[in-house]
Amino acid sequence: MGMTLLFKIGFLPIRIWDILDVLIVAWLLYQIYRLLRGNVAFNIFVGLLVIYMIWGIVNQLEMDLLAAVLGQFVSVGMIIIVIVFQQEIRRFLFYLGNNTLRSRLDFLGRWLGSSLDVSEGREIYLRALKNAMLRLSRQKIGALIVLTRDIILDEVTSTGSELDAAISELLVESIFQKTGPLHDGALLVRRGRLIAAGCILPISENNDLPKFAGLRHRAAVGITEKFGVAAFVVSEETGQIAFAHAGKLLTNLQEDEVETLLRQYLM
Repeated sequence: MGMTLLFKIGFLPIRIWDILDVLIVAWLLYQIYRLLRGNVAFNIFVGLLVIYMIWGIVNQLEMDLLAAVLGQFVSVGMIIIVIVFQQEIRRFLFYLGNNTLRSRLDFLGRWLGSSLDVSEGREIYLRALKNAMLRLSRQKIGALIVLTRDIILDEVTSTGSELDAAISELLVESIFQKTGPLHDGALLVRRGRLIAAGCILPISENNDLPKFAGLRHRAAVGITEKFGVAAFVVSEETGQIAFAHAGKLLTNLQEDEVETLLRQYLM
C-alpha cells in the first residue's frame, strides 16, 4: 500500500488508484454527456442525478421521511435508467466495441504491411459517390445517403427497398430523381454496396440544429444519434451538401471536404 501512496491532503491519503478512479469516472461522465447532449434524455438524466444528490443530502441530515420517499426512486434508479436510456446504452456499448474492433483492424493492417483504407475498388466507389452528390447538388436534387460502415441496420433497411447493388454514380443519381418512387427516402451504403433505398430514418429532436434544417437534415442527424453511422444530405432548396455524424451537422461542404469525409467514413 505504501508503494501506491502519492501524497496526503490533511488526514486524507491520495493513492495512484484514487487518481485513476477519478479519471475513469470523469471519462465515463463525458461520454454520457456526448451521447445525451441536445437530447430530451439529457434532461431526464439530470433530473435523476438531482434526485440522487438530494437523497444523499437528506440522508446526512437525518430527514427520515423525505429520505424514505426519495429512497423509493433511488432503489429503482437502475431499472429506470435501463428503460429510459436503452437506445443511448446501446449506442454507448457499440461505441466501445466499434472503436476496439477498428483499432485491432488498423494494427493488423500495419502488421501485414498494408493499409486497410487503400484499395482500387474503394477509390472507384468513393469517386462515384462524390461525383453523384456533386451532380445532384448542382441540379438541386435532394438526397440523403447513410454510410453504415459495418453496422447492419435491419430495422431501417426493412422500411425501404432492398438493392444489394454495387455503388454506381448513375444508379445513385437515378434513385434520387424527383419523379422516382425512392426519392424521398434514404440510401444505405455499406462496404461498397448500395444496401437499400427509400428508407425511413428517425427524426432528431435536437433544438440546436440550424433553423433551415428540414426533414432530410433532421433524419440525417437522427440516424447518427441512434447509431454510429454517418450521413450526407443534399439540400433540395439550396443544393448545399451537409454531413452528419454523432448528432452533429456540418453544412455547406465544398468538394474537397466531401472527399475528405468520404475517405474517413466510407469503408
